[in-house]
Amino acid sequence: MAETEPCIIILAAPSGSGKTSMAKRLLEYFPGAFFSVSATTRPPRDHEKDGVHYHFISAEAFRDAISADELLEYEEVYPDCYYGTLRSEVARSSPETPILLDIDVVGATKVKEEFGDRCLALFVQTPSLAELEKRLIERGTETDQSLQTRIEKASLELTFADEFDYVIVNDRLNRAAEEMIQIVTAYLDSL
Repeated sequence: MAETEPCIIILAAPSGSGKTSMAKRLLEYFPGAFFSVSATTRPPRDHEKDGVHYHFISAEAFRDAISADELLEYEEVYPDCYYGTLRSEVARSSPETPILLDIDVVGATKVKEEFGDRCLALFVQTPSLAELEKRLIERGTETDQSLQTRIEKASLELTFADEFDYVIVNDRLNRAAEEMIQIVTAYLDSL
């Protein structure tokens, strides 16, 4: 067992809610914090480096990690395409070096259930689904079908918001980031 208990901060949000921007602000404000590198079985893209962007492992190795309870949470997106959070990532964290997990809502609830007060779970959302749809359209990366899929998924994800410690409405990025920083500061000060 580690000498120091882990310190986990989770950011979960529907796509288009500004979670990536919020995560960047958090990591800038808390220089000791670090981002969890997820494991995946998908092949790396040209610009991606193992251990930096993801831990790229085979489907067999991923299934072995599941069997050995080496993953906090994971999802099989489609057959043999897994994503998950390795326990070894979280083991490196402490109140001085909190780890930031950017994971889906189901994985977030699993991690929160296991770690309780050693985990601060933040849910980021837009003021409305209409605003979320507007942001996704403005990105210019969605087809009509993918836009509809993301909106449907967001509707489902919003039903999990009450299971998080805090819900932050990202109506304006600077205001939402400031609220997040205040919440995280208070959390870290309480440890």
